[in-house]
Amino acid sequence: MRLNEGYAYREQLGARARGQSTLSYLIASYQHSPEAVWRERLARGEVLLENLPATGEEHLKPGQWLVWNRPPWEEQEAPRDYSLLYEDEAILGVLKPGGLPMMPGGGFLANTLLGVVRERFPEASPLHRLGRGTSGVVLFARTHDAASKLSRAWREHEVDKRYRALSSGVATEDRYDITAPIGMVAHPRLGMTHGATPDGKASRSVARVLERRTASTLFEVDIMTGRPQQIRIHLAAIGHPLEGDTLYAAGGVPHAGQPGLPGDIGYLLHAERLGFVHPLSGERLELRAPVPRELQQEGEGSLPG
Repeated sequence: MRLNEGYAYREQLGARARGQSTLSYLIASYQHSPEAVWRERLARGEVLLENLPATGEEHLKPGQWLVWNRPPWEEQEAPRDYSLLYEDEAILGVLKPGGLPMMPGGGFLANTLLGVVRERFPEASPLHRLGRGTSGVVLFARTHDAASKLSRAWREHEVDKRYRALSSGVATEDRYDITAPIGMVAHPRLGMTHGATPDGKASRSVARVLERRTASTLFEVDIMTGRPQQIRIHLAAIGHPLEGDTLYAAGGVPHAGQPGLPGDIGYLLHAERLGFVHPLSGERLELRAPVPRELQQEGEGSLPG
């Protein structure tokens, strides 16, 4: 492993910061690091408040800028190989491998899909996200006009998204129309994370059984909304959490005890198909990603890219 270039985490403070010391705010807001670690970072001059080194004792005000200049670090290994499913002057269709994070975060910076795609296409901007453990189609815009038109199409639910997922347990129904609202729920390590909750945002997925196996079910899933972790949460909500998912238990909430983290891998979820209107030509375009062997039905070959 080699060192990345480090990263500056910038935050403009809101009302919650008023009156707190810099140290107390950092401890409360970024619980991934204990007090002793934040004291060391402050002592090394890594934390800036309004472009000046912070001591930790300052009393904060809303509107101030707080920056942590994280030094270069060795990232966890991740698969950096991807392939192009489609390319023209406006958009890119990319096949993301499972295990590669989409965006910087969780200790990843260079080893992200955004990072590796921009090595070749520096202008590319992703129009949606897949979880680290999810493989399949990701659409990038190469121009502001394409990004604007496709973002509008996403907001107006004009983009068709189909996934495959392997869930634990044998489904009793052939089709499930899942509308469990998704919002923030308690997580013992993170404080809060996304999950099924009555006061969450309206969400909808339709899951159809492709194949019943000895102790699992292969689903195809269409999502009509794009909530974080939606398929993982919705299949868990109907009693069929993804096989290998360390985060979500039946009911669509984190496992009791010591649940995993959103970026943990080990489950099988694949963005198989993406359908949309091309922002320049106006023609309907469908991008398809070859289906991993574990998510194929008996006798099925990989779909053409």
